[in-house]
Amino acid sequence: MQVRDVLVSAPGKAILHGEHAVVHGKVALAVSLNLRSYLCLKATTGGNLCVNLPNIDTFLSWDLRDELKLLDPDLVRRLREFVGVTNGNLNTSQMATLSFLYLYLSVFGSGELPSLTVSVWSELPTGAGLGSSAAYSVCLAAALLCASGAISSPLNDWDHTARWCQEELELINSWAFQGEMIIHGNPSGVDNAVGTWGGMLRFLAGKIIPLSRVPLLRILLTNTKVPRSTKVLVSRVKDKINKFPSIMAPVLDSVDAISCTCEKVLSEMTSEPITGEHYNALEELFDINQHHLNVMGVGHPALDTLCRVTLAKGLHSKLTGAGGGGCGITLLRPETSSAVVQATVQDLKDCGFDCWETSIGGPGVQQHAPCFLQFSFCPVGGDRVALKDDEESRV
Repeated sequence: MQVRDVLVSAPGKAILHGEHAVVHGKVALAVSLNLRSYLCLKATTGGNLCVNLPNIDTFLSWDLRDELKLLDPDLVRRLREFVGVTNGNLNTSQMATLSFLYLYLSVFGSGELPSLTVSVWSELPTGAGLGSSAAYSVCLAAALLCASGAISSPLNDWDHTARWCQEELELINSWAFQGEMIIHGNPSGVDNAVGTWGGMLRFLAGKIIPLSRVPLLRILLTNTKVPRSTKVLVSRVKDKINKFPSIMAPVLDSVDAISCTCEKVLSEMTSEPITGEHYNALEELFDINQHHLNVMGVGHPALDTLCRVTLAKGLHSKLTGAGGGGCGITLLRPETSSAVVQATVQDLKDCGFDCWETSIGGPGVQQHAPCFLQFSFCPVGGDRVALKDDEESRV
């Protein structure tokens, strides 16, 4: 089978407002991060299939003349056996491998399986609640669909980067959701939707609505490196609501109003000149939402430290995702100087956190021209490095 070489990328995600409240029928706003995962798919010869995932220290190779071609792509159980999962618990490498094999076999169907080398590298830390698995699944879906001819290659000869049409994005998203199901079991679909469309999405009662226009906002993204369990945190909020319904119901209503107000402010910022009042409103919403999340029981001393350290520099922060540790975001105003940013980053690193500057609201999945391989990226926290076309697997 003749397949195309493809280079694609997809962003991670943050929850701007609505953590946990969305479980109870309230509005949540999810936004793309300009920290991305990159996937290079190259057609090869010799009947081999290779997957290189340097971020999780994984390199695998299979001979397509052996048992892989006999697997039924619809039977995840047999794929788990093939990968060597026996106890039902998958580590990060096994989940990534299982998701790749499922999409690879499903997209190419029962016909001839092409020889491929797939290399993936990412600016996103894994297991931090930033949608790294969804970015990976979106990249896989886009690259495999494009390589197989199921969707077009949107690049023109003069393009460095291009995006697919709405219909093809919907197909990418549907396949990426299947990859997320392999990894997470019962995902909401928000993460892969952000990875596909980018920008910002409104999530309410299971319905995901991409917002047509959003401003690009500078932020600091901080990983407290405090591990947390989303399942435990969701259960904690539910228990508090059951115990104090008359107290917690207004809190959830207020979080819903915060999400809606934030959406309104961001919409204004795309239709009229941006002013300091817009940023004042966003900062106040950050503060109010963070207080509500503490009331809901999903705060953590490390997140309190993050808010205190950034506020000392005049910056406003809140957690993103499940809470209980994990990551937080800090809003940067246009006039915030690089000296203030650098000092804040250093203070946060002195607390034992990882911190880096990025932005939110950027594009979703993209195809890149091969010349893009001249520059690629180390995992998050590293520096940009120059690469030759055949060196992408060494990142």
